[in-house]
Amino acid sequence: MIQTLFGSLDQEVQKEEKKSGFFDRMKQAVTRTRESLSERIEDIVSFNKEIDANTLDELEATLIAADLGTATTHEVLEKLRQQADRKQIADVAELKRLLKQELLAILNSAVQPAQAVEPPEVILVVGVNGTGKTTSIGKLASVLRGQGKSVLLCAADTFRAAAIDQLEIWGQRTGTEVIKTKPGGDPAAVLFDALQAAKSRSTDYVIVDTAGRLHTKSNLMSELEKMKRTAQRIVPGAPHEVLLVMDATTGQNGLQQARQFTASAGVTGIVLTKLDGTAKGGVVVAICRELGLPVRYVGVGEKAADLLPFNAQDFVDSLFE
Repeated sequence: MIQTLFGSLDQEVQKEEKKSGFFDRMKQAVTRTRESLSERIEDIVSFNKEIDANTLDELEATLIAADLGTATTHEVLEKLRQQADRKQIADVAELKRLLKQELLAILNSAVQPAQAVEPPEVILVVGVNGTGKTTSIGKLASVLRGQGKSVLLCAADTFRAAAIDQLEIWGQRTGTEVIKTKPGGDPAAVLFDALQAAKSRSTDYVIVDTAGRLHTKSNLMSELEKMKRTAQRIVPGAPHEVLLVMDATTGQNGLQQARQFTASAGVTGIVLTKLDGTAKGGVVVAICRELGLPVRYVGVGEKAADLLPFNAQDFVDSLFE
């Protein structure tokens, strides 16, 4: 009984340490955004002294600079202005608390409850070249294997030989098998092979790399549709998740690409890379508000462990602490 009790307490401590570790890493990742947002708010309030319409007008420019986008910024400030008019914002601490509350509400509005899926769960990963798509796949494999799950990688980006090589390197790093074909081969065919292998081995996850297609190339989008049909024939309900990899440093330009992908590829979630390399992390909020899509993971570095499951509360707290 005592051993069980200590074991239970030890597990709780480990959970708390892990949670604290994720928060600290998120806080470090958004350092540049926090400096441009939270510290700027301090400057605005110290100059104006009173939280009034002029203060919020200046805050508008700050939020847009952080890449929340015009529509999201207007929505947030409209609610803050109503409270300012009623003299309900006394100081900078209250302003930050209310702003955090509004941002968190937007982020949580895009959250979709996880659905129980019979293995293999098929994750299709899409996005333009240069966003960190293949690297994110390798990191995601590392995350899932760290949870004790079995994973198979499918190298269906056959248009670039380098993409296949890169995925194989990540397979070696994470101890994950890669199903591939020769460069220029049929992506749907290699997906077929990967799913058949996953079913026969009772694999938990199949993560599929796809060509880094620009949203304007309709032939490549057609190829993606073909892959989705192939997946559905072999694994009913597949793909269970279509993750779009976005580069946080591209800001609103990336958001426009995301709209096209969402319409064409049935995107269900976002992987936001290079969050640590930008002062415009507010794009996370814009994604959730304007696309209605949840951010599933954020990339905060180059190592296998540098892909963090996104937590809205941690993200918002990190922006202001």
